Amino acid sequence: MSRQFEIAKQIIEETCPKRKLQLGSIRLFAEIIQCKKFQKGDIILNEGDVCNSLFYIELGLVRQHYVKYGKDMTEHISCERNVVWCIQSYFNQKPTSLIIEALEPCIIWEIPREAMEREADVNSDFAYLYRRIFEDSLILSQIKADILRFESAKDKYNKLMQLFPEIIQRAPLTHIASYLQMSLETLSRVRSSISL
Repeated sequence: MSRQFEIAKQIIEETCPKRKLQLGSIRLFAEIIQCKKFQKGDIILNEGDVCNSLFYIELGLVRQHYVKYGKDMTEHISCERNVVWCIQSYFNQKPTSLIIEALEPCIIWEIPREAMEREADVNSDFAYLYRRIFEDSLILSQIKADILRFESAKDKYNKLMQLFPEIIQRAPLTHIASYLQMSLETLSRVRSSISL
């Protein structure tokens, strides 16, 4: 079996654990996805581009961020087995204000919107897979957003450490501080108080 087929199967099994898709659907999905490699610091999707794909992370760490009032703000940090995309741009087919950047060398599988929608219109397996990708991605976004709500700085950091330890272990502190909506100094104090 080809690596592309194996990755397609992996994405489907992770996304649709309660439903077995037809072998023909898995093969077709494997033909649709495209492997892209990025180095640390590469831009996967730039501000002003239209998001025409979903991006499944096979290997690496990426961040979604934007610039507001001259300040770089981290919206999401994601790693292996996650799908990243710019929701508004993807659905509205308008330029995004977000940037998706590789924080580490990455292997990303691009899932093109046009092909997925075409197949989802005629294939119930694809329709189910497409819906499940959106559901999983939105649930993960909600969990991450809930970390930022109504919590003290220490509680935000503790929740991030508990739910997404890979972010704490791998992302630069400046991006973690931005993501948690706190200054680098506050993050340093929180980390010091936890390690005592």
